[in-house]
Amino acid sequence: MTLRHRHQRPDAERGAIGVFLAVLVPGLLLIIGLAVDGGAKVAATQRANAVADEAARAGGQALDVSAALAGDVRVDPAAAVAAARDYLDRNDVAGAVTVVDGDTLRVTTTITEPTSFLGLVGIATLTVQGVGTADLITGTGQDGGAGS
Repeated sequence: MTLRHRHQRPDAERGAIGVFLAVLVPGLLLIIGLAVDGGAKVAATQRANAVADEAARAGGQALDVSAALAGDVRVDPAAAVAAARDYLDRNDVAGAVTVVDGDTLRVTTTITEPTSFLGLVGIATLTVQGVGTADLITGTGQDGGAGS
């Protein structure tokens, strides 16, 4: 009877590894997904900020040509907005460009990236935003060269 008892014992644990793996694998996939897609989100955020900064710089270089010919160096706000929007369009990045308080160009970008692993749990894309600003030389005070 003891011989028969020894043969039944290994059979009683049969399938225990399958249950263990069924519980463990989804958790591991979730952790891997968070690491891979979290890294992709950080990279997308850095890109969104970089594009916003570069668009703001492009806008900040849009000088008022007629004023410059007269010796007054200043940025044309309408041309600055147009230059920043053009930069966003050339880089296929959605965004908004505004002039704040008449002397600051603010660019906000939005980038949507597909996920690799998190799509398994229903998160198909990650959307990030970036912000960049540039101070515009308006021709008034010390920054614009009109003051003394």
